[in-house]
Amino acid sequence: MRINGHSHLLPYPEQIPSFMKEKEIFWIDDDRKFMLQKNWKRPVTDSSFFLDEKIEWMSRNNIDHAVVLNLSQLYGNGLRLEEMKQVLRFQNDFNAKVQHDHPEKFTCGFVVHTGFVQGALWEMERCVKELGLQVLCLPTHFMDSIGTWRSIFDEDIEPILELANEYKLAIEIHPYDGEKFIKLENKSWRFHLVWMLAQCADAYHFFTLNGYADKYPNIRVCFAHGGQLAQMNLGRRIQGFDGRPDLFKDKTHPRKSVGHKNIFFDTLVHDTDSFELMVRRNGNSTDQIIMGLDDPYPLGEMESEDQSSYPGKLLDLTLERGIITKQQHTEIWEDNVLRWLGVEHDDKLKARLKIEETV
Repeated sequence: MRINGHSHLLPYPEQIPSFMKEKEIFWIDDDRKFMLQKNWKRPVTDSSFFLDEKIEWMSRNNIDHAVVLNLSQLYGNGLRLEEMKQVLRFQNDFNAKVQHDHPEKFTCGFVVHTGFVQGALWEMERCVKELGLQVLCLPTHFMDSIGTWRSIFDEDIEPILELANEYKLAIEIHPYDGEKFIKLENKSWRFHLVWMLAQCADAYHFFTLNGYADKYPNIRVCFAHGGQLAQMNLGRRIQGFDGRPDLFKDKTHPRKSVGHKNIFFDTLVHDTDSFELMVRRNGNSTDQIIMGLDDPYPLGEMESEDQSSYPGKLLDLTLERGIITKQQHTEIWEDNVLRWLGVEHDDKLKARLKIEETV
């Protein structure tokens, strides 16, 4: 199989609750040309943002299955409590219906707001036990109940990780909202091109320093966009840890997480040099790398004549240039994604994908 581990899906305009448009939280215009929030709009750049068109797009590109993450605009940061609960419930119910209606095509994620831990635990229980979802989507950073921005791997959210560990969830860490707490002018797409990668590196920094990969051995965490700056920044983190031990009391050394079996990265790093560094940073192994297209966004791997691009091009180039083998190419498309999803823990997923017991 060819499984895309990083995909997104917009609701059709008529599926979005009216209160979300009335309160300018999030909506799609009737012509399906723009996604909108208060004082913000972004073009819908491909028809495969929507379900029927997504399925057609997958068929054209020989993609058998996709992991649909939540929409970054629906993390709920900065919303009033009741609004946030309704928005997240809508997102989770929407994704659950997509998975229920098309189980052979989609595995879908759900989102909680970690600033309200007890409510997050209740929603996790509902999503896992009632909706059958097994991929928890979390932002790299969240706004807490008093308006302070914090890393998603702050110690206060450990009850969420404990429950995720009990449920043996896959977790996706995805950046967004950087312009809300990084005090720079929003120009030249800097928050998508530079700061999103820094946000991923920051989340990885605290996940590894807190030793969560070993503390919660049943969760498998994937960092979006290859955790690109986390790969490059390893040496600096090691030197900082060794050079200023007074700042890292009771923390875990960065080296301990290198190549950890429960830490994954997707392929979306855009060039073969970055991909090769990711392989080297994981012990010259590709076991922790999964296919991630980030479709249908323009920073994902989409069909593009200007870039002579297509879904899966980067992985094909790494094969052509001898960075990976044919077997590794196949494993990144299938085996590694299945291990991240936890197919060995999930008989329902195994059945949906018609996977034999030998996997």
